[in-house]
Amino acid sequence: MEEISIFVMGKEYRVPKGQTIMKALEYAGFFYIRGAGCRGGFCGACGTVYRKKDSYRLKVGLACQDIVEEGMYLAQIPFYPANKKLYDIQKLSPRPEVIISLYPEILRCISCGSCNKVCPQDIKVMEYINAAIRGDIEKVAELSFDCILCGLCASRCPAEIVQYYVALLARRLYGAHIQKKAGHLKVRLQEIAEGKFDKEIEDLMRLEVGLLKERYQKREIEV
Repeated sequence: MEEISIFVMGKEYRVPKGQTIMKALEYAGFFYIRGAGCRGGFCGACGTVYRKKDSYRLKVGLACQDIVEEGMYLAQIPFYPANKKLYDIQKLSPRPEVIISLYPEILRCISCGSCNKVCPQDIKVMEYINAAIRGDIEKVAELSFDCILCGLCASRCPAEIVQYYVALLARRLYGAHIQKKAGHLKVRLQEIAEGKFDKEIEDLMRLEVGLLKERYQKREIEV
């Protein structure tokens, strides 16, 4: 097994070549308590900042996706202390100016594109911030649909915008006030309220783990 050297918070570790940053850190003896979730690039919990050998440029990525390289210096971002507004989405009106009223810093966007360059999902972050400035809630919701809230965009934004919370607000506004309600969902909620599935759920709760796994594997999947 070929090994390479990486530097975690300045200390050198020898790890297998070709591993993801996350697996390399675990190989080096680090134990994840926070900063690791789905391990598949979907949850955004493992934001990492790193610099490659002989490069002055700081880069960011997801530890579960990016591969270690010889001479890489890295540190994980356990939590990004972003500005997060509190609100009751049912009491907000989907007016064009509602996003700016909660996140006025979006007006500081200089369209530099740094957010687009670091996004591991290749989302058009700058474009949806511009849509938020225009008050186009539906466009923000559409462009940010694949956001995983990793926070890497905010970590590189010179205007100190918290793009992912802006996007989350827009998607909540769109879902609560703009998108047409699904008729079948209303029916299903009524069925749940009337206890239609209570006995089935109770039966499932009595099953042993092995039988539950078997039923899960054999479940019907709608495509």
